Amino acid sequence: MGSEIIFEVTEDADGGFCAVALGHAIATQGETMEEVREMVRDAVKCHFGDGQAGTMPKIIRLHFVRDEALAV
Repeated sequence: MGSEIIFEVTEDADGGFCAVALGHAIATQGETMEEVREMVRDAVKCHFGDGQAGTMPKIIRLHFVRDEALAV
């Protein structure tokens, strides 16, 4: 299997989404799930597109993190 990059995606307080790559200096955001997917693809292409940051990953994996607080 080819290389992959993993992004941790969290929901902002205002309803948007923030995506941060694990092990790479890449971060982006979007207002909707579809927008954050597009922005992640674009950020990966920009980061690896110059040929100096390493090999372009073949797979982008999004790991969605959701916090939930419960009253006791």
